[in-house]
Amino acid sequence: MLAVSELIFVTTIAATTALIARSFLISPPSSAPCLPDVSSEHLALLFDDGILHHGNTDALKHFAFAPGTHVWDDLRDILIERFPDFPGLPESGAAGSISIRPKDIGDRSEIEMNWRDGLCWVHIYEPVDDDRASGRMTQDAGPSEHCIRTMPHPAWETDEQGRLVWKNDAYNRLVSDIGAAQNDTLFALDPTKQKQRCLLMGSGDENEWFEVETHAVARGGIHHATPVTALVRAEEAQRSFVQTLAKTFAHLPIGLAIFDNRGQLGIFNPALVDLSGLQASFLATHPTMLGFFDALRENRRMPEPKNYRSWRQDITDVIAAASDGQYHETWSLEDGRTYTVQSRQHPDGTTAFLIEDISAEVTLSRSYRAEVEQFEALLDSVDDALVVFSATGVLTFCNAAYRGMWGHAPEASFADMTLHDALKLWAPRVANAAVLSELSHFGTTIGSRPDQSCTLDLVGGERLCCRLRALSGDAMMLRFSHVAKPATADTASITTPA
Repeated sequence: MLAVSELIFVTTIAATTALIARSFLISPPSSAPCLPDVSSEHLALLFDDGILHHGNTDALKHFAFAPGTHVWDDLRDILIERFPDFPGLPESGAAGSISIRPKDIGDRSEIEMNWRDGLCWVHIYEPVDDDRASGRMTQDAGPSEHCIRTMPHPAWETDEQGRLVWKNDAYNRLVSDIGAAQNDTLFALDPTKQKQRCLLMGSGDENEWFEVETHAVARGGIHHATPVTALVRAEEAQRSFVQTLAKTFAHLPIGLAIFDNRGQLGIFNPALVDLSGLQASFLATHPTMLGFFDALRENRRMPEPKNYRSWRQDITDVIAAASDGQYHETWSLEDGRTYTVQSRQHPDGTTAFLIEDISAEVTLSRSYRAEVEQFEALLDSVDDALVVFSATGVLTFCNAAYRGMWGHAPEASFADMTLHDALKLWAPRVANAAVLSELSHFGTTIGSRPDQSCTLDLVGGERLCCRLRALSGDAMMLRFSHVAKPATADTASITTPA
């Protein structure tokens, strides 16, 4: 039989243990995280070395447990189907805590376990129905929940291990469209990135792109996915278009240099490297306009300035003119080549320079001009007066003998000289003016015409032999030569040579 002092000691220990257990059941350790759902029912059980030691009233009623009678396995058998991660043995040893979530992502229940030495506290948080919790919910909790669930873009929550714990209606629709499992996460995310693009392979041929933004929370992350398929396709089309332009520019013989709105070289083609003589490595450093033209001068691919002191100002003037799209110059280089340089201004502030080597065209033009001058000099040495009229009757050429004979210099007139104007000029000096009408008829005849000739009696008594010859393109040439012998009375008419 126990002594009175021993009985008092045992009673005191039991009461103290009960108070400690009650304090832990009512106020769980501070290490237990707060649940986001305020409308939840708290069930608490205390196990001592796997034996139920105490529980709150709601927990004992819910599980029909009695302290000292039920053990850890009894609770595990009830919860293992909903919580597959429920441990087989109660945790013990140093103080710690774990959180266990149900396998069904629609189930918002949660188990918190806290242990210290041989004692293990199990806190079960069961969500309460909306009609039971309506009195405890804040007035704006309902609209907030509806707003989140009816968002047009998918949103979901994951735990620390990346498992799906919550999703909205848009996510469910996406799962249905993709045909994925309900408990699997659709997106393979990089945990180190806050914003990233993900590709979802659809059941059909169409693939969908999403931009996922992640926000870290205490026990995992909240994710929002925005559809960007149209944006991705537009970017792909833009890249394809730029690549097509780049390939086209690469085969252009004209050098292209495009400067952005900051005045730095952004795009250039291989022809620019050949024409400028600048290294591609230098152009790839995105030089400014001033640096680009300065390098051209150093490489002797610009006309050498007469005054080196005004060089910078000259370049500044070039850039100013180019920025207005008004620069168009021909550069004659020291090595004999000729470049034509022009600028194009674009609304976004970019400036494009087009550099073309026109040395061949200039050489051909100069050669043609020299040949024409030589031909004109040759015809000027002919004693007979020569004049050519086009198919439309416009005077296109006459030699020095013609200008001396008729006292007429067509190149000195601003207006075109026609055959009709020439006949009016000749008429006062021709005695047999009827012949001029025959000249007019020959000149206005279209098509094949035989060569003809006539004699013109001048007022001063001099006589000219006029030969008319049809040229290609319905042009006509008249050749006037002096007649040495007096002409008979019937020579004043136009005759056709035999």
